[in-house]
Amino acid sequence: MVPSISIAVNSSKTVVIVVASTAPVYQAAADLAAELALPLVADPVAIDCTHWLNLTPQRLELRERNLVGTARSIYVDFTQGPAAHRRRFGGGCNQPLARAIGLKGGTPLIVLDATAGLGRDAFVLACLGCTVYLLERSPIIAALLRDGLQRAAQDPEIGSLVAERLHLIAANGHDYLQNLPEEQRPDTIYLDPMYPHRQKSALVKKEMRLLRQLVGDDEDAPELLAAALTRARRRVVVKRPRLAPPLAGPPPGFRIVSPNTRFDVYPISHQSSAK
Repeated sequence: MVPSISIAVNSSKTVVIVVASTAPVYQAAADLAAELALPLVADPVAIDCTHWLNLTPQRLELRERNLVGTARSIYVDFTQGPAAHRRRFGGGCNQPLARAIGLKGGTPLIVLDATAGLGRDAFVLACLGCTVYLLERSPIIAALLRDGLQRAAQDPEIGSLVAERLHLIAANGHDYLQNLPEEQRPDTIYLDPMYPHRQKSALVKKEMRLLRQLVGDDEDAPELLAAALTRARRRVVVKRPRLAPPLAGPPPGFRIVSPNTRFDVYPISHQSSAK
């Protein structure tokens, strides 16, 4: 039996992850397993694991073994699906995310997404002209995101946009911000911490549930907000469920509310005057 890697999440659930692949991408899978310090196996169903990174010639997927032994997967794709739909029909600079970030008049912004996750909001901002630096502290999620960015960079329609405007940094957001040089401060820092638990767990999206299993509940989000407020040049934006309380800390300067989502906006001038 191949040994597996266990990750304790919130001391309540243990996630056991391996890497799985076969020819013709076996060597790439072996390189990924070595990078992440995970076992490489031929048949993950045959061993006692909860998740596996499945590398195929098409993409990298995170698969979850469910209670009946089959698997569900998530992966990053900017060329099709929800990301492509938002790029074409999301509403441009009039959509709530763009207004919250501070896009107006066609002026491009430098945005640091300190909780990148699967990168969907960062991709929207890049399509609207922003240069976005994506921070992701989970090596597993960062690997999925890197794979999606690499594939998108080869796409004839959006490849140049992705290569020029989206830059992945595998790092802890709080630590990165604490050490960010003055000359590299972004215009806006964007935070999308894990949403609070819902009482109706069936409503939680598959992607969010899997992300929570890997990274936990982002209990350090208030500390990340505090660090962001010292490093953004113009504003910090925090994405929240519409009815959720704001993060602990200073109150936002204003909010932009959509049917299911709220963006709490912290203008830096507002923070300075509040001190």
